[in-house]
Amino acid sequence: MTIKFVLLVNKQGQTRLAKYTDSSLTTDERRALEAEIVRKCLMRVDKQCNFVEHRSWKVVYRRYASLFFLVGIDDEENELGILEMIHCVVETLDKWFSNVCELDIMFSLETTHHIIDEMIANGCVVETNKANALTPVQLLERVS
Repeated sequence: MTIKFVLLVNKQGQTRLAKYTDSSLTTDERRALEAEIVRKCLMRVDKQCNFVEHRSWKVVYRRYASLFFLVGIDDEENELGILEMIHCVVETLDKWFSNVCELDIMFSLETTHHIIDEMIANGCVVETNKANALTPVQLLERVS
């Protein structure tokens, strides 16, 4: 019942954000994993389903404009629930950045990490309400 990783990747296969909850992977293993999964997901056509099995994980992904949101989960996790969670994350980022794009994520990486941290903790979805997820980020913005 856990989310193992969250990746935001552009159409060229460049990772824009990587968040891992599985600390057993080394940096080299993570890099190799990202390359394999990104290649596998980018090669798929739009008519194929958004679930891919890779090694011991399932990868749920969704494309929004030029960004792919990929989430690695274990076998017990609900794929459709994760697909909904991805959509909720995108809506929350849209609300914060007002129509989020790849550049917003690149230039505000720390803020994007804070938003995702508010929604996912220790591999579990902890917040799906956009306003509740953005409140701590708004407080951090006021302080700085």
